[in-house]
Amino acid sequence: MSRKIRNIAIIAHVDHGKTTLVDAMLKQSGVFRSNQAITERIMDRHDLEKERGITILSKNLAVQHKGVKINIVDTPGHADFGGEVERVLKMVDSVLLLVDAFEGPMPQTRFVLKKSLELGHRPIVVINKIDRPGARPEEVVDLAFDLFCELNANDEQLDFPIVYTCAKAGTATLDLNQASDNLEPLFQTILEKVHPPEGDPEGSFQMLVASIDYNEYIGRLATGKIFRGRIRKGEQTTLIKNNGPVIKGQISKLIGYDGLKQVEMESAAAGDIVSIAGFEEVSIGDSFTCPENPEAIPYVSIDEPTLSMFFMVNKSPFAGTEGKFVTSRQLRERLLKELRSNVSLRVEETTDTDTFKVSGRGELHLSILIENMRREGYELAVSKPEVIYRTIDGMRCEPMETLVIDVPEEYQGVVIEKLGLRKAEMLAMHPREGNVRIEFVIPARGLIGFRNDFLTDTHGTGIMTHTFLEYGPDKGGISRRQNGVLVAMEPCETVAYALFNLQERGILFVGPGVRVYEGMILGQHAKDSDLVVNPAKGKKLTNMRASGSDEAVRLVPPRIFSLEQALEFIEDDELVEITPRSIRLRKKTLSAIERKKQHKMAV
Repeated sequence: MSRKIRNIAIIAHVDHGKTTLVDAMLKQSGVFRSNQAITERIMDRHDLEKERGITILSKNLAVQHKGVKINIVDTPGHADFGGEVERVLKMVDSVLLLVDAFEGPMPQTRFVLKKSLELGHRPIVVINKIDRPGARPEEVVDLAFDLFCELNANDEQLDFPIVYTCAKAGTATLDLNQASDNLEPLFQTILEKVHPPEGDPEGSFQMLVASIDYNEYIGRLATGKIFRGRIRKGEQTTLIKNNGPVIKGQISKLIGYDGLKQVEMESAAAGDIVSIAGFEEVSIGDSFTCPENPEAIPYVSIDEPTLSMFFMVNKSPFAGTEGKFVTSRQLRERLLKELRSNVSLRVEETTDTDTFKVSGRGELHLSILIENMRREGYELAVSKPEVIYRTIDGMRCEPMETLVIDVPEEYQGVVIEKLGLRKAEMLAMHPREGNVRIEFVIPARGLIGFRNDFLTDTHGTGIMTHTFLEYGPDKGGISRRQNGVLVAMEPCETVAYALFNLQERGILFVGPGVRVYEGMILGQHAKDSDLVVNPAKGKKLTNMRASGSDEAVRLVPPRIFSLEQALEFIEDDELVEITPRSIRLRKKTLSAIERKKQHKMAV
C-alpha cells in the first residue's frame, strides 16, 4: 500500500512562493471543480496569515497524481516559526526546497535545508519565479550547490534533481530552453525521485505525533505519520508520552486528507499521514503504539528559544475597559493552552503571580501569539524583549544571527555605520544592478529596535532578513535608543492646540481627542531625555484679535505603531499595553515623582 504514497514537505525562505506553488498543485491535480471559485494562497487560512501574506502554521493536504497519493506539508518560511518546520520534517520522506530565481538562497533557506539534510532527506531543488525580471536561475543553482556543500551534504544529497517553475503561472520545466504549460515535470520528478515511505505494514503499530489540532465536536486531533503497522477506527491503542507516562485508550475517529478536506477513514497503514481523535492528553512528540508492544519513536530535537519577555496583567488606569479576559488566571490558562501546540514556546511562572516569563524564537514568534490573544479578547502588558544568555565552557554567550540586507547603493554607508554600533560583523558584499546585498553576523539583541531605524535610513527601500546562527561570546554593551519620550503629566483628553506646540519637541504618537493617563507615552522626544508634558493645555482666550496672530493649528499625522514596532521601540523602563482595541506605550512607573525617586536611587 505504501508504494502508492509519497510524503513531502515544501520548505523555503519567506516569500519565495511555497503557498503559491501549493495552490497550483491543488488546481492541476483536480481537487477543485472547473466552476469553483478559488482564492489566492488557499493554504493561508488564518486571518493573520492572509493579512501578512506569510505562512505561520504548518498544514497538511493530499493530492492524487497517476494513482499515487502525494501528502504535502506546507511549512512557514520565517525563521521565528522554525519549530513548525522542525517538527514536521520527520513526518515526510523528502522535501521540495524552493529558491527564488532572483534572490537565491537566503538565511532561512540555510536553516531549513540544514534540518532536512540532518534527517537524511534527499531534497528536490525547485528554482521558482523564473519569469521574474533579473532572474538568474543557472547562477542560483550554483549558489544552492555551494550551500549544500557548506552544510556537509553527502554525495547522494549533492546529486539533487532540479526543477524550474513559475508558481504563479502554474508551470514547471526540467530545461530552461523548453517551455511548459503545466506542472507535470514537477509531479513526475516527485514520483520518480521521492522514495515511498519505509515501514512494515504488517508489523506492530507505531506513529509519531507531529502536530495538534482541535475540533469542537470530537476534541483534540493528533496528526502524524504511521511508521509501522496498521490501525483501525475503534481499536485500542497505547499513547506513550514524551516525558514518560503511558495512557491506554480507544481511537474514536481516524481522519485522513483528500485535497484540503479531512475525510474519515476506517483503517490506515504504514506511510499514511493521519489524525487520531480520542486522546485529550496527547502532545507533540508523543508516540501511539500497539498495547502488546509499546515502543516509543525518538522525537526530533527542537532548537531552544533565544528571546524572552514578560507577560503581565494590565494594571493601567484603563485596565478592564476594552478586554474580555483580564485576570492572571485567564492569562495563565491561555499561555498553558498555547504550549500544547507551540513547540518552540516556553512559559515560566515568576515570583509575581501576575507576571509570566514567555520565551520564543524571535520577536515575530512572540508578537503573533500576542496578536492572537488580543483578537481573542485578552488584555495584557508586555515588557521589552530580552535575549536569553547561556554559559558555554565557562563563558557567557549570547545568540548570534545571520543578517542579510538588500539596499540601494546610496544607503549602504549609513546602514553599515548603524550596524557597526550594534556590534555587527560584515561577512560579504555583493553589488547587483544599483543595489547591494550585505551579509552580517550580529548579536540578536543588536537587532532589537533596528528595523525602525533601518526603514527610516533607507526611506523604506531596504529589505532585511535574519535567522539564528549559533551562540557566541558576549559582545558587550550595545547602544540603545538615542531619544527620550514625551510622557503625559496627568489623566486628560488631548487637545489639538497643545499637540501643535508639542510637535516641535519631537514626533507624536497620538492625535487630538484621545484619552490618556499619567505615565502614558505620547511621542518621541527630540532630545535624549524624557519630557513630562501636558497634552490638554488649551489656548488662553481673550477678546482681542489681530490679523495673523491666530495661525491655523496644523498637526503632523501621528506615528501609529504596529505591535512589532511598539515592542522594538520601548526601553527597559517601559511597557506595551495591549487590548483588543488599542496598543499603548507607557512607563512601568506611571508617577513622574516616583520615577525621579527611582532614578536617584539607581544613581
